[in-house]
Amino acid sequence: MVEPLVTSTANRRVREIRALRQRKHREHAGLCYVEGIRAVGEALGSGASIETLVVSPELLTSDFARGLVRRARAQRVSILEVSPAVFASLSERDGPQGLAAAVRQRWERLDAIAVAPGETWVAVDGIADPGNLGTILRTCDASGAAGAVVLGDATDPYDPAAVRASMGAVFTRRLSRASFRELVDWVRATGARLVGSAEGGGHDYRDADYGEATVLLLGSEREGLSAAQREACDELVRIPMLGTASSLNVAVAAGVLLYEVLRRRERRADA
Repeated sequence: MVEPLVTSTANRRVREIRALRQRKHREHAGLCYVEGIRAVGEALGSGASIETLVVSPELLTSDFARGLVRRARAQRVSILEVSPAVFASLSERDGPQGLAAAVRQRWERLDAIAVAPGETWVAVDGIADPGNLGTILRTCDASGAAGAVVLGDATDPYDPAAVRASMGAVFTRRLSRASFRELVDWVRATGARLVGSAEGGGHDYRDADYGEATVLLLGSEREGLSAAQREACDELVRIPMLGTASSLNVAVAAGVLLYEVLRRRERRADA
């Protein structure tokens, strides 16, 4: 359904979408804000549930973007047409492209997830930078990992910065929230191997045993894994540091480990 063009930033629906910048409003509504032609296209292409498509016809110059609007309209998605000024009030980007969406979040209960042999998950605890979490999700997608478990007070994967950094992976990877105790119980119940990344960890990451199914555990940017988390891991791994830096960015470390696990899986499949 298309309503008349909205020209007031005080419009109720505009205010509700603008409020999605804040985590408490995202969690209350169960929605997130997605902006940009590519990001909206990825949400539509992944089958994400689009609550509202926001379109500024004057700003929309791309034929591809117009095609996305036609596609959404054919799927009977609610479309909110707004003036450039109203769209700018929603946008967090320089040079807004005139296309955004309010998209339904998708979470799964951890105890309802079965881990199959050959599957890889990432669990993150205390990560503060949404860009780092979005990049981890993007790398999960690229390396074939199933999804991520967000522990404790880690940042929100549906934060607009995380959504942008994920390049659509927030809509293609499975997501769950849990406490660390729930994670450990789940790992034990599924038979996966819990492998923690820690400075001074027990094994070089290239020599570690990742098992048939793997859950990679990553701590916060500043503090890493706690003593209790290290103790709970089946294996701790370290990434060699040959320069003056003492550690890698957490998203880079996740990428190194995810691709090492992928390499092991592919080598085993070829054997």
